[in-house]
Amino acid sequence: MKIGYFTDSYFPEIDGVTYTIKLWREELERKGHEVYVVYPDGDYEPGDREIPVRSLPNPFYAGYRIPLFRRPSTLPELDVVHCHGPASVGLLGRYYARKHELPTIYTHHTPLEEYFHQSVKLESIATAIGKLYVPLENAFLESFDIVTASTARIERDVNHVPLPVGIDMEFFQPTAEDRYSGADRPVIGYSGRLSMEKNVSDILEVAEELPEYEFVIVGEGPYRDSLERNAPDNVTLRPFLPREELPIFYSSIDAFVTASTADTLGLSTLEANACGTPVAAADVPPFDRTIAAANGERFEYGNLERMADAIEACLRTDRDTRAAVEQYDVRHTLTHLEHLYRSMQLSPEETPTVAEDSWTVSDESPGSFE
Repeated sequence: MKIGYFTDSYFPEIDGVTYTIKLWREELERKGHEVYVVYPDGDYEPGDREIPVRSLPNPFYAGYRIPLFRRPSTLPELDVVHCHGPASVGLLGRYYARKHELPTIYTHHTPLEEYFHQSVKLESIATAIGKLYVPLENAFLESFDIVTASTARIERDVNHVPLPVGIDMEFFQPTAEDRYSGADRPVIGYSGRLSMEKNVSDILEVAEELPEYEFVIVGEGPYRDSLERNAPDNVTLRPFLPREELPIFYSSIDAFVTASTADTLGLSTLEANACGTPVAAADVPPFDRTIAAANGERFEYGNLERMADAIEACLRTDRDTRAAVEQYDVRHTLTHLEHLYRSMQLSPEETPTVAEDSWTVSDESPGSFE
């Protein structure tokens, strides 16, 4: 098949959407498909089947761009349109599919309303914009044949197929190299975007309460300068690591911690688990579905005492975290995704029915999907 990925987030920006598209594309092309990526242009040299759309810098969110327009006639012939965002490039994909009467699929990656609070200073205005935005996105999603989401709770009023974006279990696994083998105290790590919704400031606060541990925060984002100014002595901030170094980082730390409230799957937490490292995460979606006793601990969001307890529980308990996240192997995801693509090509009447909420969670094991 010739599959078109239309995304508003792509290289050189580094985030979960970018890496998911890269991973899915590599796996699908290994299976013999052709995957075209349509994305906002930027400081990135496109490769084969990467198609930039002219764009402008985004004044509201540093690092991302605002796509303008590209004539659909300049795009290749496709069999399936798969959109990964609700902004200009996603709209272009939906228009192209309608014009050529192609099957459409949308993957919900990000609750964008969470980001309005970072861009708009007044909380009341940000909340009001969010309330206006969500119905608009609902209407957009309803125009697709199938909507997928990493968990069963996407906070959108549309039927959807629970389909975790998946992680590369072959790439993320324990390494022999230990970057902190010489450390004289346990090392707690975080890797991800340094933005408001990730609540990395909570990690700084808990680090002050746990001076006997070392904390290493890896990432970039609009809150980096503020975090560096307020970091206690036992916290080190590092820039984003090259992708090939992440398994070493995850394998070297003794526990991974996140207080994020805006993840849809939390790829970095599952990647850490795949490398054998337990995770302490806030007891909010999606971690209430993905993190349990088998692979970590959850804590009440905003409660520093419980956060510290969760970190210490991760340090003193042995867990087979890799086995706990085998179900999130991207190869399982791509098997399901290929089935969806092929089913949509048959006829509208034969499009697969939307799965019910097949996620389950217990105190012992993280959620699963069928």
